[in-house]
Amino acid sequence: MKMMKCLYYSHTTLLIIIFGSIIGLFLIFSKQQPARKPFTTSAISCYHVQDASLPDISNIIPAKGKSIFFHETSCRSHINGKITISARQACAVESAARMNPHLDVYLLFASPGQIKNENTTSDRFLKALLTYKSIKILHLDYGLYIKNTPLEDLYESGKLESSKYSLSHASDVLRYLTLWKYGGIYLDLDVIVVKSLENLSENYAGSESEEHVAAGVLKFAPTGNGHHFAELCVEDLKYHFSGSKWGYNGPGVITRLLKKICNANTAKEMLNQSCSGFTVYPPKFFYPVPWRQWKTYFDSKMNNKIMNIIKDSYVVHVWNRFSEQQKISLNYDVPYTILAKRYCPKVIAECEYFF
Repeated sequence: MKMMKCLYYSHTTLLIIIFGSIIGLFLIFSKQQPARKPFTTSAISCYHVQDASLPDISNIIPAKGKSIFFHETSCRSHINGKITISARQACAVESAARMNPHLDVYLLFASPGQIKNENTTSDRFLKALLTYKSIKILHLDYGLYIKNTPLEDLYESGKLESSKYSLSHASDVLRYLTLWKYGGIYLDLDVIVVKSLENLSENYAGSESEEHVAAGVLKFAPTGNGHHFAELCVEDLKYHFSGSKWGYNGPGVITRLLKKICNANTAKEMLNQSCSGFTVYPPKFFYPVPWRQWKTYFDSKMNNKIMNIIKDSYVVHVWNRFSEQQKISLNYDVPYTILAKRYCPKVIAECEYFF
């Protein structure tokens, strides 16, 4: 009996020692690990999700200075369980490919997800885009993309995610970082490209008014002054990023750069300056209708007037921030649908009732 008690106590003691050792090792190991970022539910929280995705842009080398880039930075695809795109976004991409047949067109999704053929309108839009050999639809792993760049800490520190306008600012950061990496052209997804961009200047942006330069259309050459300009934009974001001001990190960055290199205070003054090889185009090139008049793109009474206004335009920016909820019947000819039928016919063919 004594022997059994002895064995019992010895066994119990051994278990306590083993359990205590495991706890001790766990505590020691935990202290050695870097603190993990807390889970957040921000507008860009899906960037941290490791899930099935498209091939990643970081594993591909775009032809430097020979590409057009679109970024879809929302988490809609993750929420929907597959890559999704709206008709207007798809129209922007198709129009860019049609008008610039000698350039590659990259549509990059920051959200994880894969393309599924379930015959939804979004699925059909994606299928239509992929009929163009120049269009590449890829994933952009934000953490991987920004790693080992001057802006890595902006993301890793959580500063970008805690921004008041995290989705917009994630897009702002991405456009300058992409042009810093590869050079080429960046376009917003709320545009229609109506002329070839291939014969414009090596480095350019467009003014949207007499006062302001916008960041919805940008081009930097991959080398020389172009890369230097992109580097200055990236440095501005690194040292002066603001999470509390909506336009500070997008149009604000390019405007601050141009004020310095053009020695000018307004966009109007920049139009007539050499700006060290950077061209600032007038509003008619990319922003022919001011944002306050966005409704004219949806007004049939304005058809002739708008078509006359945009006759010298290369890109038509439709101000999605204000116009997104304005639905249009495909049977209703307004300036926006007239342009869409002309410049993105494959996407329009897959629409059902509305554009």
